[in-house]
Amino acid sequence: MDAEPSPDGRSAPLEVATAPIPTPYGEFRARAFESPSGHVHLALVFGEIGDGESLLTRVHSECLTGDALGSLRCDCGVQLRSALRIVAAEGRGVVLYVNGHEGRGIGLVNKLRAYVEQDAGADTVDANLRLGLHADPRDYVDPAAILRSLGARSVRLLSNNPAKAAGLREHGVAVESLQPLGTVANRHNRAYLDTKQARFRHLPSTGPRPDELPPAPVDVGSLLGSLHSHADRPHVVLKYAQTLDGRIATRTGDAKWISGEPERQLSHAIRAGCDAVLVGARTLLQDDPQLTVRMVPGSSPLRVVLDSRLRTPRTAKVLSDDAATVILCRPDADPARRRALESSGATVRDVAPGPDGLRVDEALRLLRSIGIASLLVEGGGRVITSMLRAAAVDRVVVSLSPTIIGSGVEAVGPLGVDRVADGIRLVHRSVFLAGDDVVMGFDVADGAAGER
Repeated sequence: MDAEPSPDGRSAPLEVATAPIPTPYGEFRARAFESPSGHVHLALVFGEIGDGESLLTRVHSECLTGDALGSLRCDCGVQLRSALRIVAAEGRGVVLYVNGHEGRGIGLVNKLRAYVEQDAGADTVDANLRLGLHADPRDYVDPAAILRSLGARSVRLLSNNPAKAAGLREHGVAVESLQPLGTVANRHNRAYLDTKQARFRHLPSTGPRPDELPPAPVDVGSLLGSLHSHADRPHVVLKYAQTLDGRIATRTGDAKWISGEPERQLSHAIRAGCDAVLVGARTLLQDDPQLTVRMVPGSSPLRVVLDSRLRTPRTAKVLSDDAATVILCRPDADPARRRALESSGATVRDVAPGPDGLRVDEALRLLRSIGIASLLVEGGGRVITSMLRAAAVDRVVVSLSPTIIGSGVEAVGPLGVDRVADGIRLVHRSVFLAGDDVVMGFDVADGAAGER
């Protein structure tokens, strides 16, 4: 079916192809529309349009860097995946992928040039203006015409952007409501999200700063604290969940689940806020964690495993293709194991051996050299202890579960502290509730850890 002409008389896009597209969220019917401008837009239709009333709809602006490459400078890829999932869950709706809208309509090359201006201190609006471009030159003539062609009479728009709703209304599409798509901010896109809200009047996407944590997404910025730049290592956030009597696992090693689902949801949001997440080999072998962001809308970080002897099995969940994985080992680790893990998609890098397996300072220096500015350390106990002993922790986030298990695995081992006055001091407290769990965040006081 050809799209109807727009109210302003401009030629409408023509439908040129259709085919089923199976996705992780279900099967959509892809209907391609070619515009007189040469752009090809893709309508992903789920279920039956029916009478076209109150159609759940996402009009998604093309973003090669976010959608295809997973760039963390924006929230576009996360919003696209969220929209596909939400529409599929509804059982009826449209995700319209609009080409020609790259960089809010300035194109890919100019978007990259705008990145340079942003890195020099401009927000995303002023960056465009410095280049002599409009802040947002997109129009919605083609999207509106395509929606009318599909039979949409009124839509519930999955968007944070009131201007997108206004643009569709201007060109003949009735917008019943604006339903924001949430995402978890990270250090790369927090300013971008703040600018959209402040200067384009977008609806909030990161959620409120909570006293008691609601369903995702939530803004975990206060728990993560301020990012401190280090030349030789990432900003390190230490995160673990423990019972009320201070155990992170039972005496048999069982740790599932110490915390409740709201706290685990929060942990996923914290992961999404960091560049990388790290565990030791014992945790990997005991728990087989996936270390991805699944319980909230957000981007999964790089996964890092401290595995001095390369004991990681090829069946480990951290080797899935959901995120990239770096395994750090001793230079003399088994070459055959190295080749096997590399053939499974992991990157294996050498780190000098240390008293706890690998030298913490060298491991952190290597991670900083590959662009990791913020690192979430999730354990286990040996890794937690070695990070604290090396005075390499900037922030500690601990959740307390209302459970007592008696003897078990402690989170922190010996630190060489003989007097309370010599202990590691924590400051700048943040405390929240996550279901029945209490979550606390602290900065490590400057110099508190000393040289251990």
